[in-house]
Amino acid sequence: MSSSRAKTSRKTSGARPSPSPSGDGVQKERAFLVGLDYRPRSRAASGANNAKGSLTSGAQISRDSFAASSPVSNAPKIPEFSAQESLDELRDLASSAGAEIVGEFLQRRDRPDPATLIGRGKLEEIAGAAASVTADLLLFDHDLTASQQRNIEKVVNTRVIDRTQLILDIFARHARTREGQLQVELAQLDYMLPRLTGRGIEMSQLGGGIGTRGPGETQLETDKRKIYRRIRHVKEQIENVRRVRAQQRQRREAIPVATVALVGYTNAGKSTLFNVLTKAAVLESPRMFATLDPTIRAVALPSKRSVLLSDTVGFIRNLPHTLVTAFRATLEEVQRAALILQVSDASSPLSVEQDAQVDRVLKELEVDGKPRLHVMNKIDLLPSAQRDGLLDDTRSVYISAAKGVGIGTLLERIDEMLSEDALSRIRVRVPQQEGKILAMLEARSRIYSRRYSDGSVELEVEAPASMVRKVKQWLLK
Repeated sequence: MSSSRAKTSRKTSGARPSPSPSGDGVQKERAFLVGLDYRPRSRAASGANNAKGSLTSGAQISRDSFAASSPVSNAPKIPEFSAQESLDELRDLASSAGAEIVGEFLQRRDRPDPATLIGRGKLEEIAGAAASVTADLLLFDHDLTASQQRNIEKVVNTRVIDRTQLILDIFARHARTREGQLQVELAQLDYMLPRLTGRGIEMSQLGGGIGTRGPGETQLETDKRKIYRRIRHVKEQIENVRRVRAQQRQRREAIPVATVALVGYTNAGKSTLFNVLTKAAVLESPRMFATLDPTIRAVALPSKRSVLLSDTVGFIRNLPHTLVTAFRATLEEVQRAALILQVSDASSPLSVEQDAQVDRVLKELEVDGKPRLHVMNKIDLLPSAQRDGLLDDTRSVYISAAKGVGIGTLLERIDEMLSEDALSRIRVRVPQQEGKILAMLEARSRIYSRRYSDGSVELEVEAPASMVRKVKQWLLK
């Protein structure tokens, strides 16, 4: 047996309403969300599970209504999102894709239906709810097989998009550089190839809605040979990108400058922190996956050492494997980093679950053993009583990138954790006519004492090894 809950916006009468324009002038599509909660049937809950789902109005489904939807069996070792929390995230994803949410439906089942995922009866109920609010498409918070997607579309007579396709569409929307566009196109081609059967007419046409955007949509044909040929071509271009990145990395590694990589769940505030630390102007947006193309900038540490800070794409629950594979060239910056800054949203009630998802991706990238500093961001959004009780420790720092709180402490901690170009305290006597060397010491070292005598300057400084080598002829024993 199954039960479900749904909500819709108020039904409109008369003609179909015009789509609402988005901020960029594009007409918003009306999306109806479908969430799913699978759990084994228990005898104690069988009476509740027999209740038929109903359509209810309201701005949002109460999270408390679904507190019982989490599994009652042994708890997983890694925290998981509840069905309602997952549906909330789908709502944010849909908004990032430019959709207007006109209804939601949360379905509970003992097991997925192999043909339609949620069962034909519930599907017909969803079709009626979606039609009542003139939805343009159904967004499923679940991955659909090609046959499931076709079967669902036959019943609902509306475009159907699953979670992976929605994420791919957001990536296509935000890709700006040629490298990012190539990586998104490869992920889209890998996703769409097994779904060509029975969708030839649709796939051969240009699309303008959610799930059809992307740099590669003009090459998508029904002939699989052409798709395979395009995949090979894109892979070759991405391989060229990897070679160029490797050459750039070799040039950087020839100079003793460490790389620090920012990672974290999408919308954790990585780009805001990146801009604060580097004085850059990377796009900051509350929308998910606003940052897609990697950026690297230099940062000066309190010790006067310089490091390179890399801003990376945000992670998310069940990040499509095609994206992880396609973006491997970009994520190599994480693999080669000397230190990983894992940024978390301290104000989010799901921060533990989000961190667990980031840990999964880092393990897949085989970098979970690298030195890591946990940066708890957005503490300005916490209640004052909770904020006052926060204490930094050896593995975590609490900050607010938006308000500039804790940034000095974060830089000091990065300085302590980096072993590249190690610091040492030395004494030197430099002739005053060596103005270039004195200026270099002033700019790249901490000066603890300075004394002038006999046309020379005697200094006690803390300097990186690269600087010590340049002044070794003036070292004092």
